[in-house]
Amino acid sequence: MVFYLFFLFIVIERIIELMIAKRNERILKAMGAREFGVRHYRWIVIMHILFLFSFAFESLAKGAALSPWWPLLSGLFAATQGLRVWTLWSLGRFWNTKILVLPNAEVVAKGPYRWLRHPNYVVVVLEMWLIPLMFQAYGTALVFSAINAVMLAIRIDMEEKALRSLTNYADLLDERPRFLPLRPVK
Repeated sequence: MVFYLFFLFIVIERIIELMIAKRNERILKAMGAREFGVRHYRWIVIMHILFLFSFAFESLAKGAALSPWWPLLSGLFAATQGLRVWTLWSLGRFWNTKILVLPNAEVVAKGPYRWLRHPNYVVVVLEMWLIPLMFQAYGTALVFSAINAVMLAIRIDMEEKALRSLTNYADLLDERPRFLPLRPVK
């Protein structure tokens, strides 16, 4: 029962995110935003769908038993969801699952973006580990973390080039680490 509730939570969360992304896409495109990474976006979507199927299949095949480490993992998962909400809230209409860049826009530098360039990707990386580990789906955690690393390398490079070419992003590059917060930027 716990597995099914957890899985349902994740699926509902993803559906809500896609609805927010679609709304923000309409707003940004109406404002003149340009889209980048169209060719690789479908592969990211496929990877995330396969991740959920793999997680469900492997977990159920193992009896959907919670990990002995579930108290720690669930705390980390809750903290990750807090970072997700903070990230979405901070970006507001600029948050999206696609790379949409509004020319001459000021790059968001509040919330977790005060310390990191890509807090949303930190959330994705952590989830690729935490979600499967919660129910001992170790194969899913390993395989999809590796695939995700390749996908993110491509996506982040493309996203940073797009932001650098159309916004003030270059002014912030040297001041913020990509993934691990070191110090706040003034």
